[in-house]
Amino acid sequence: MSDGTTDFDPEDPSEKEIGREMIDQSTGLGSVVAHLYRGEMERTVGWRDRLDTTTNWAVTVMSAIVAYSFSGEVSHAVILAGLIMGTIFLFIEARRFCDYDIWRSRVRTLQENLFANALDPSQGVETDAWRAELSRDYREPVAKISYRGALSHRLRRVYLPLISAMLMGWVFHLWAFNPDDTFVESASLPGIEGTVVVSAVGLYYAALLVFAIPLSSKERGESGEADHGELE
Repeated sequence: MSDGTTDFDPEDPSEKEIGREMIDQSTGLGSVVAHLYRGEMERTVGWRDRLDTTTNWAVTVMSAIVAYSFSGEVSHAVILAGLIMGTIFLFIEARRFCDYDIWRSRVRTLQENLFANALDPSQGVETDAWRAELSRDYREPVAKISYRGALSHRLRRVYLPLISAMLMGWVFHLWAFNPDDTFVESASLPGIEGTVVVSAVGLYYAALLVFAIPLSSKERGESGEADHGELE
């Protein structure tokens, strides 16, 4: 990598609007970028499939656990074990979402600043220094969203509703299989008092609600310069 000065100015109209160049004249750069975009799209789709696979497994496993818990005289601890399984899937999916967002962000950068500009050059580009930013991302790739942000996003989109449904099933299980006992008495487990179980479940759900709160516009999925469009 050269440390010397260069004439490249990413904010100069002739440099930032290569989409216009691709339309006005046939260049080798246009062919290279087309192959680059195709490759980034394949990576994005591949990581999106991984996310969907994790979600599908989480829904399948958690649904099967709830169904099994109501199949007979089965302890409500089975549903609590299902909550643990769901949390594990959440952690895995948040990690995968961080990786997926790297490729998604690159694709959105090319779409907003290259292809949109090629189709309608009169609108200009979304980010003046997009070429420099994309180059820096290729040289030193970093996650565009924090693990906490990814956790918050997947919680709101998938896991908080799923876990809430499981907790409703847990409450109904306690009521249906122990109609003569109080809620706290029904929640007890061998060697563990019901108050401890209920308190632990309450703290667990409260923690999920806290983590589900977005801390930035990117985590909220708001469009803008930093997040390259709405999160999926």
